[in-house]
Amino acid sequence: MQHVVIIGNGISGITAARHIRKQSDCKITVISGETEHFFSRTALMYVYMGHMKFEHTKPYEDWFWEKNRIELKRAWVKTIDFDEKKLYFSVPIDEDKDAKIGGSISYDKLIFALGSTSNKFGWKGQNLKGVQGLYSYQDLESLETLTPSIKKAVIVGGGLIGVELAEMLHSRGIEVTFLVRESSFWNAVMPPEESALISRHIAENHINLQFSSELDEIIGDENGQVKAIKTKLGEEIECQFVGLTVGVSPNIGLLKLPQGNMIGREKPAFVLGVGGIKLNRGILVNEYLETNIADVYAIGDCVEHENPPKDRKNLEQIWYTGRIMGETVARTICGKRTKYQPGIFFNSAKFFDIEYQTYGQVPAILPDDSKTFYWEHASGRLCVRINYSIDNQSVTGINTFGIRMRHEVWDEWISSGKNIQYVLENLPKANFDPEFFKQYESEILEKYNAETGNNLKLKSKKGIF
Repeated sequence: MQHVVIIGNGISGITAARHIRKQSDCKITVISGETEHFFSRTALMYVYMGHMKFEHTKPYEDWFWEKNRIELKRAWVKTIDFDEKKLYFSVPIDEDKDAKIGGSISYDKLIFALGSTSNKFGWKGQNLKGVQGLYSYQDLESLETLTPSIKKAVIVGGGLIGVELAEMLHSRGIEVTFLVRESSFWNAVMPPEESALISRHIAENHINLQFSSELDEIIGDENGQVKAIKTKLGEEIECQFVGLTVGVSPNIGLLKLPQGNMIGREKPAFVLGVGGIKLNRGILVNEYLETNIADVYAIGDCVEHENPPKDRKNLEQIWYTGRIMGETVARTICGKRTKYQPGIFFNSAKFFDIEYQTYGQVPAILPDDSKTFYWEHASGRLCVRINYSIDNQSVTGINTFGIRMRHEVWDEWISSGKNIQYVLENLPKANFDPEFFKQYESEILEKYNAETGNNLKLKSKKGIF
């Protein structure tokens, strides 16, 4: 019986395990040192805020794994011998006091699903007590332990995790200062109007946003506990907690060698890690999620694509891409070699009370071959932006804030090249807001008509039927 070993029990690793089980009778072992069972990482903030308990974040009952013959092993992998197809463990996490120290396991197929790790950039004081990111279950436990002693917090880095952490701390009555290097929130990702909308909303929620502000050093007290930070402008801000949310990087420390030189002029260049595996920023994989080592695959946040699909990045650390990679690699391992094809780009997030969705390509700076239509409600809390091609008017992307849209509708419109007029006339089809919510499609279409001199009228009602 073929033995498939998966290192990592996040969304990508567990999806791979489930789909391999559906399609085969392989022996499956999932290894993780973080937690015993798979949980929804995006729900950690709601555990901290008291909206749910940690056990509520587990999508599957604890009996699910044994019933489906997926063996779970809680341990950290120390090293790997690719020639012998063997993993060696450090001290196991198991609570069993009689558990053996170390040990090993053999595999026929190996899947790396190692996830991400929070970035640190060598700041003085970055390893003080009270300084951390927000990614793992251990990060949540640490934050919970520290919270009673936190009156003021500083968050460094203007991204989605930073907003989540700001909301979490604010829910506990902690005063939050948010250092953002850019002149407006997330303006390297979003166009100016959307960036301004979100910046206003974060400030409305009593977060002290400091734009064009960068961390210089973190200052500790005599006990090794953070007591303040200093910005590059010399301002000192008192705090008992520093959240480092300046992005994440592929978690490939297990595979790195102490010294490695870049090899090759092709893109991406690479270094050779443990056992000769190719690494760059992540574990390099081809379009089938195969590494350069036979019978070894990589999926999820730890991956760097050598030849990313059209309109996709070589690093995409998003929940649903991890799920798709898990499904894809399962088909390959079960005998149907399959390319990774994630389709039209999309993402979603929540900025305090405002939900955000994006489909297709909506960069911060409008491409030369595109036009854009932007509508914003008078409240300043709702907006829709649609980008479309100058040549044939086909829609290439949308941002929507405060109005829920149907994924399948936008995916079909963008992939089939529907033009801007068709989309606006049928915009109610994409509306996914709850029943009795006010609809704004008429107002959106009215603005487009006023700007273009058209006389378009709505041709559909809410819903896909």
